[in-house]
Amino acid sequence: MSRTLTRSRLIGLAGAGLLAAKGSAAQTGARMHQRRIPASGEMLPVVGVGTWRTFDVGGKPEDRAPLAEVLRRLFDAGGSVIDTSPMYGSAEAVVGDLLSAAGTRDKAFIATKVWTTGRDSGLAQMRASLRLLKTDRIDLMQIHNLVDWRAHLPTLRAWKAEGRIRYLGITHYTQSAHDELESVMRSEKWDFIQINYALDDRAVERRLLPLAAERGIAVIVNQPFGGGGLLRKLSARKLPDWAGEIGATSWAQILLKFVLANPAVTCVIPGTSKPEHMTDNLQGGFGVYPDAALLKKMIADVPV
Repeated sequence: MSRTLTRSRLIGLAGAGLLAAKGSAAQTGARMHQRRIPASGEMLPVVGVGTWRTFDVGGKPEDRAPLAEVLRRLFDAGGSVIDTSPMYGSAEAVVGDLLSAAGTRDKAFIATKVWTTGRDSGLAQMRASLRLLKTDRIDLMQIHNLVDWRAHLPTLRAWKAEGRIRYLGITHYTQSAHDELESVMRSEKWDFIQINYALDDRAVERRLLPLAAERGIAVIVNQPFGGGGLLRKLSARKLPDWAGEIGATSWAQILLKFVLANPAVTCVIPGTSKPEHMTDNLQGGFGVYPDAALLKKMIADVPV
């Protein structure tokens, strides 16, 4: 296989063969897997979409049309989670515009963040998020990267009590923050955490994922492709023979199914602006996941 083979080309090749047997064709009429949010019992689809960089576009129709199609495919497959943030440029406004234009707000589980210092700045930023997202209620408001979390947590609790947000959470995306995040998880009650986890980034397996399960905290996973670097590195390689055991027809599906094999994970949010990649990613939410024996093989067979 050529080392310059792109992910799109790989998906196309899969579509000519294995995909018809084990991929999206086999899922026609089905809905993706869902997992329980411990705080409420609500079921959440396991694959969503992140908007960092990918939804930071202007108002040109040619820039927004692929993103509208990304969301359409997400919803058509039974997905709902759209994760965004004020720090993602125009992403909140783009998400709000696209959902409003399509009339699909009721299909979306919108997760955004507060990312500033000070109570008053946090209030102003969250009010702006409501306006940009064209909604009167956010499904999940997260304190982004632990920034001034003590100042924002009382506001999040008040907004939840008032019905402005449904769930509250806290996020980070680097291993260097895991010790602090663990302390915050132990000291306060959270509905969600959002953390980095991938085949080449497994530190959360040691403490954070078990702690989330112990304390009844839902887990959203960011960077399931190792920040993109791991997927780029693997995309030139032939799929391993064991990929068929979990119905995976692409490296993206393998990496997503690795993450979702951990029962503490509630949802994974790979970011994309390409509809064909959204379709590929969504297949990670269907079929079977690796068992313990296959997980060991994956870790051993995929040098990272």
